[in-house]
Amino acid sequence: MAEEMTGGCQCGRIRYSAAIEDDDAYLCHCRMCQRATGGVSIAFKNVKKAAVRWEREPDRYASSPIARRGFCSMCGTPLTFEFPDSENMDLTVGSFDAPGRFQPRHHFGVESLHEQWLDTTALPRYRTDENSNVVDRWMKTLGRLPD
Repeated sequence: MAEEMTGGCQCGRIRYSAAIEDDDAYLCHCRMCQRATGGVSIAFKNVKKAAVRWEREPDRYASSPIARRGFCSMCGTPLTFEFPDSENMDLTVGSFDAPGRFQPRHHFGVESLHEQWLDTTALPRYRTDENSNVVDRWMKTLGRLPD
């Protein structure tokens, strides 16, 4: 049975809800996704376009002759990848309000995969609230740490 999940951009201008059938997601490492996000990969959840309801449609640009990407033109959040002639689309996992549900099931675009970024379990880990410089800025500006 599908579960309704919500998401949107960082500034809140663009919001969506989507009927999610499973926990499957994937990581794309292709150079176009790397350039579009400024990251080494991006996590996507593939869904039916008909399963997504937008409170406000995202802005879109043709990222190649065969695909387009949805994003927020106010804050820059990447939201979608889609082929216009497909009934499916990808939503960025990070744009979901509760992204922890999803599990990566495969890698795509592995010709551009950066192996050194895959297994980072041995690296030191730091919490945001352990960095007094960042905490002080948030407290002075907002009075609390962000969600």
